[in-house]
Amino acid sequence: MTLSVAQLNEAQFATGEPLFAGLPGDAEISFEFFPPKSAKMEEKLWDSVLTLAPLAPRFVSVTYGAGGSTRERTHSTVARIIKEAGLPAAAHLTCVEASKAEIREVAEQYWEAGVRHIVALRGDPPTPGAPFVPHPDGYQSAADLVKGLKDIADFEISVAAYPETHPDADCPDSDLDNLKRKLDAGATRAITQFFFQSDAFFRFRDACAAKGIENELVPGILPVSNVAQTRKFAGMCGAEIPGWMNQLFDGLDDMPDARQLVAATVAAEMCRRLYAGGVRQFHFYTLNRAELAYAICHLLGKRPVPIEQASRAQQEQAA
Repeated sequence: MTLSVAQLNEAQFATGEPLFAGLPGDAEISFEFFPPKSAKMEEKLWDSVLTLAPLAPRFVSVTYGAGGSTRERTHSTVARIIKEAGLPAAAHLTCVEASKAEIREVAEQYWEAGVRHIVALRGDPPTPGAPFVPHPDGYQSAADLVKGLKDIADFEISVAAYPETHPDADCPDSDLDNLKRKLDAGATRAITQFFFQSDAFFRFRDACAAKGIENELVPGILPVSNVAQTRKFAGMCGAEIPGWMNQLFDGLDDMPDARQLVAATVAAEMCRRLYAGGVRQFHFYTLNRAELAYAICHLLGKRPVPIEQASRAQQEQAA
């Protein structure tokens, strides 16, 4: 029997080295959580934090609700992670519906709680779909917020980036200009919105390089634990869900175990492609669940380390 070129390529791929064989575990990882709304949700969050902590993330971040709606819960969650888990924690902070004085108060409270890293975002309006309107006494943009925070204290600052372009941007080029303004204002790195095709990140990385952006670009990874929720998130932020991915999850709505397996496989494969393209930093949007992020990190070669060693590694990363 004569095999076609496509069949030969498939056979070569199938008999090649296992996709995740031999990875040295040199990737740096970080995790995002959101502040819990109830005691039960707090217990779930804390279980996730304690499960992921032995992987020695270089930091974890905690989100900040639209219009500052989770201000107190974000602060208490970050403070607890620093105090009880011993992890470097970054607090999200936005411009929405807040004056410069209010943001200064929040930032100073973070500093007093031991927070040295802030994820600075423009933020989404409290009403979904409404346009962003700056507070009359507030910061006009994320770039202005970054500059203001650097004037308050010597925070390490991460900002957001959009491989598939922010929905409010006029075009990809103006979106890149906005990213550069944020980084030039004093941000250390950019963490991307989630995406589902590695080529989207590589094209974005090339475009950033062409703009003269040399800061660290960290891909944001969203393992799909809830398909309907992911479609909603993607619609809000402009991320494309490819047709093949929809097909993979089709029929799994009532099969959570199978859906988890597929979700881990899809995300891990993309991470492996990113790794092959030179990426060594990954930021996982956990949705306060540990199992998918843990599984992907394991496939990337990460292994638990003793608490003392993890703490020492985190201190070295912070330095």
